[in-house]
Amino acid sequence: MGDRTDLLITSVDGPAPEMAVSRDIVKRGLIVAPVLIASGLLIWGANGAWSTAYGIVIILTNFALAAALVTFTAKISVGVMMGAVLFGYLARLALIFAAVWFVQDATWISFPALGATIIVTHLGLLMWEMKHVSLSLAHPGLKPSAPTSTTPTSTTPTSTTPGSSTPPTSNPTSPSPTTLTHD
Repeated sequence: MGDRTDLLITSVDGPAPEMAVSRDIVKRGLIVAPVLIASGLLIWGANGAWSTAYGIVIILTNFALAAALVTFTAKISVGVMMGAVLFGYLARLALIFAAVWFVQDATWISFPALGATIIVTHLGLLMWEMKHVSLSLAHPGLKPSAPTSTTPTSTTPTSTTPGSSTPPTSNPTSPSPTTLTHD
């Protein structure tokens, strides 16, 4: 019982991979923003372009706020972080609702463009980012870049010869098939 209490009041020290992931999402969002805005312009006209741009700002702000909440509260305690994630999600949904409600009577708003942008940008950026996130405890956050090797490796498979009791040897430069070990 004491271990559970200790876990909830323990703070998380070290790097904040969620901020790196959030910066990467925002960077990718800014890369695709011109394409999305041009699509909004072609489909819904000038109001669609303005609505698409507004939707992109809402979504990128949402991702940045989510990462900032986790980063800030993890330094306090794990329990505070869990509460911030839960209630922060609800607060960010309320902020998205308020941002849409605020412009409901604006002459430049196109609700189909804004709604499509919010949905497509959220899901599209998350799917795109999934390819670049490491799901390893050894490298949390973004996947590390592949190291460049300057030494040639042998591509010849090693095997035992018939009648030999020597087991095959593995290439020491090849990655291990298992990434998680338990002591």
